[in-house]
Amino acid sequence: MAPIVRDASHAGSWYTKAGPRLSTELDNWLKSVPTTPEEGSLASAPIPMRNVRAVIAPYYSFKVNGELEATGQFTAMDLGTDEAEHSIEMHLPYVFKIMERKKGPYTIIPILVGSISAQKEQAYGKLLAPYLADPKNLFVISSDFCHWGKRFDYTFKGESVSRDRETPLPIYECIEALDREAMGIIEKMDPPLFTAYLKRTKNTICGRHPIGVLLNAIVEVLAKAKKGGWGEGNVKGQKAELKFVHYAQSSKVVSERDSSVSYASAYFSVE
Repeated sequence: MAPIVRDASHAGSWYTKAGPRLSTELDNWLKSVPTTPEEGSLASAPIPMRNVRAVIAPYYSFKVNGELEATGQFTAMDLGTDEAEHSIEMHLPYVFKIMERKKGPYTIIPILVGSISAQKEQAYGKLLAPYLADPKNLFVISSDFCHWGKRFDYTFKGESVSRDRETPLPIYECIEALDREAMGIIEKMDPPLFTAYLKRTKNTICGRHPIGVLLNAIVEVLAKAKKGGWGEGNVKGQKAELKFVHYAQSSKVVSERDSSVSYASAYFSVE
């Protein structure tokens, strides 16, 4: 069977199309990442870190691997839908750049998570937990944070006044407070608390469902680790951390006419 080639449909618009130039840009961006607290990193240890199993980051014919496909819980995505969906394409250049020095082949298994219920987030978390526990695997969770503005049909401000209860906060600070509340909840690795936050605020975190799946997978990994885990080489669960290391906004919203998208990145490590 001839391989199906996925066109890089966003190259030239969302990122540089010329390969050599893109490679140089990626090198420069990766070099600028703070690696220690002195440089501005919020990580609990110098980067790169050991025992990282997952990252949350702003942003093929689709086919899962044989084991996952055999569960009957996944369906194939057609090529047109795949090429229109941009989250995996925004990450692949970084994955390729980081892995280009690796000797030997490696496999990328893209999983598109739609608008699923909290119950399904839990079910998929349990299904994927053994793979998260395996040190040979790394999960990359694609998500931006708040999409604010009338064009996103979301103008919730949350706590919109300052501590003195008189001076209104700038809208961009309200958005940041909203996002940082979500980040703090995610760091607690508590799926029901995150679900309750989303129900209360309706925050337009586009990757909220894959984040929910990840949180449930973490809960399962840590619970299983206490009972002996999935075998030698997997996690013991003695030390687990989900930590956000960077936050930014595409623009500072100061009026109802403005809009912005928030970006946050985090890692999950476990021993």
